[in-house]
Amino acid sequence: MTERALFDGVLGALVALGAITFVALMFVPAPYGRHLRPGFGPSLSGTVGWVLMESTAVVVPLATFLAGPLPGPVPWVFLALWEAHYLNRAFVYPFRRKAAGQMPALVVALGMAFNLLNGWANAVWLSRLGPPLESSWLWGPRFLGGLVLFAAGLAINHHSDQVLLELRARGERGYAVPNRGLHRLVASPNYLGELIEWTGFAVLTWSPAAAVFVFWTAANLVPRALTHLRWYRRTFPDYPRERRALFPYLL
Repeated sequence: MTERALFDGVLGALVALGAITFVALMFVPAPYGRHLRPGFGPSLSGTVGWVLMESTAVVVPLATFLAGPLPGPVPWVFLALWEAHYLNRAFVYPFRRKAAGQMPALVVALGMAFNLLNGWANAVWLSRLGPPLESSWLWGPRFLGGLVLFAAGLAINHHSDQVLLELRARGERGYAVPNRGLHRLVASPNYLGELIEWTGFAVLTWSPAAAVFVFWTAANLVPRALTHLRWYRRTFPDYPRERRALFPYLL
């Protein structure tokens, strides 16, 4: 099997599995974080679980770049943006949480498998299978427009996470209602930030693998944001009714 045939097969599988995941998560919330519950097998430290999952997305793309003929400078810029996100998710964010709790080993294994396939598909397209890009790509409208989206999504994601982390830092026990930033409009602004961020990445790379990643991100995070909103309304009777799950004023 050629590398291109393998790439096409992986993308097709990711699209199919993403659709299945979306439907499944609409009915069965992923069992971690505030939705942790028994019945999903052995568990491990939430911090260890996050590091294992997200470090896969750090290592696999870099290894894929280094395994083949080294590409020109533009793909390395793409990789640097990718790594900027995942280095934080793997080695900074997990250690900033005050109480990580437990995470089912099944969730960790599934997360690692996804990051393996997704990281490889994105990296192999950018480094070898995609069209070679001249340095002029970096000041073209696709790259610059996508970079603005990527940076905006990254900022939203980091700020929204910071608001939640500061609730714990002030001594809040368990969960509380956040009331700063985009948390005033939606239940999961950190997820909104990720969607914007990876949409920007898909635009600035113009990659089919990145487009599939956006689809997967939505398939995973839209149901979870809806679950978060239901949880907030059930747990806190005074939770503002005007807040939406993910998209301000819409959903």
